[in-house]
Amino acid sequence: MSSSIEEETAFYSVWAVPPEPLKERLQKLMGKLRDEFGGPAFEPHITVVGAIRLPEKDALQKLRSSCEGIKSYTVRINSVGRGTFFYQSVYLLVDPTPEVVEASHQSSSHFGYQRSTTYMPHLSLLYGGLSDEEKEKAVEMVKLLDPEICNASFDVSRLTLYKTDTQDTTLESWEKIDDCNLSGGGN
Repeated sequence: MSSSIEEETAFYSVWAVPPEPLKERLQKLMGKLRDEFGGPAFEPHITVVGAIRLPEKDALQKLRSSCEGIKSYTVRINSVGRGTFFYQSVYLLVDPTPEVVEASHQSSSHFGYQRSTTYMPHLSLLYGGLSDEEKEKAVEMVKLLDPEICNASFDVSRLTLYKTDTQDTTLESWEKIDDCNLSGGGN
């Protein structure tokens, strides 16, 4: 008697999204990088819980329950870096303070998400299959376009649930599902 719609699963991720006007500032920077190097457009965010397959109603319930146990926290950007795969081409490294790491740990625990590597909080600026030379050029471009971005910080008072099929490198299927205030958060 179970409904196939009810049991349909998808990949969901939990993100900390920067507030305006930092979000707009990051979107402009990301747009300039895409103009130069290509790659898909996406919302500026810090992944709190990586992609995990669940039914949507379970993902929504897990988002709400995890937000109940997490207080608002501050994120500080440290430096510009480059990674080794598509979803970590060029990014801003975030200071892994106990609050930042604990928020991810608590949320991941609620979602049953098992991290395969140590949590490296970061805010991606560019996705793509770039060469090391292109990535280095992009890092230098970030430093020239917005030299103060590595001094930026923002408060996280809510977490956002996104549908994120990591097989879709166009990101066209990615969509915001819901967001939730943290227990110590405002509005």
